[in-house]
Amino acid sequence: MITRSIYIGNPAYLKLKDEQMKILCPETKTEKGSVPVEDLGLLMLDHYQITISHNLIQKMMGNNVVVISCDAHHLPHGIMLPLYGHTEHSDRVKDQLEASEPLKKQLWKQTVECKIENQKNVLMKLENYYEPMVEYQRNVKSGDLTNMEGIAAQHYWKYLISLDFLRQRFGESPNQFFNFGYAVLRSIVARAIVETGLLPVLGIFHKNKYNPYCLADDIMEPYRPFVDLLVMQWLKIHPNTEELSKEFRAHILQIATKDVHIDDKTRPLLVAVKMTASSLYKCYTGEKRLISYPELL
Repeated sequence: MITRSIYIGNPAYLKLKDEQMKILCPETKTEKGSVPVEDLGLLMLDHYQITISHNLIQKMMGNNVVVISCDAHHLPHGIMLPLYGHTEHSDRVKDQLEASEPLKKQLWKQTVECKIENQKNVLMKLENYYEPMVEYQRNVKSGDLTNMEGIAAQHYWKYLISLDFLRQRFGESPNQFFNFGYAVLRSIVARAIVETGLLPVLGIFHKNKYNPYCLADDIMEPYRPFVDLLVMQWLKIHPNTEELSKEFRAHILQIATKDVHIDDKTRPLLVAVKMTASSLYKCYTGEKRLISYPELL
């Protein structure tokens, strides 16, 4: 089933009634909208005067809805996910913990190759200089020991934005647009990982004692170019803007339902991410040797 992404950027009271999320005006209590909880995949809350009932929270957790809370700058600040997303949670975590280092190095190699391939395809779509990306992808080793990911990124951002652009979390515009998109994507990936029964904190490459979502940061890499393309489409229409407007945020939330090509099928990105997480678990058990990743065509 294709789930919906809902953005709420005004004062609102959210409650559960008849298996539906009811959106009410906090002053008059008049109903402004209604969405079946089972249709929800992502809910973004972007106003300090939003009140949500605990009953609704519990229902959303039971349906694996990812709830994103934004800060004063309209950037995702925190996410809420169910603690257990799969009936075989402990068995799956055991398989994840027992994954060998050579296996994880091979999985990371494939991840980097797919990321560079999709970055190359973004540059091609925009008719920008992409040719060196072919060689960078070809030279990825097990565990990416020669850091082809970083070398490819240097070329990619120069020819995606400008020769003097620096991709940084707190850098100058248009960094903020990519930051927002990646935060939304990270939440979607974390949801899929929990739903699959894996621990988001145990990555295949990323290791950071301060990061609870290392695995999400790993397997979201080949999906980042889909966000990049959405951001570039926005900047083409709004070339001089630096504001994370409501219109931009709604534009980025399309990422969840955007069609992607994966395993020779076309699926919404929300579904494709779940296929990626499920295939990763099968790699841990030896059932598969390759993670299912999307192709940006």
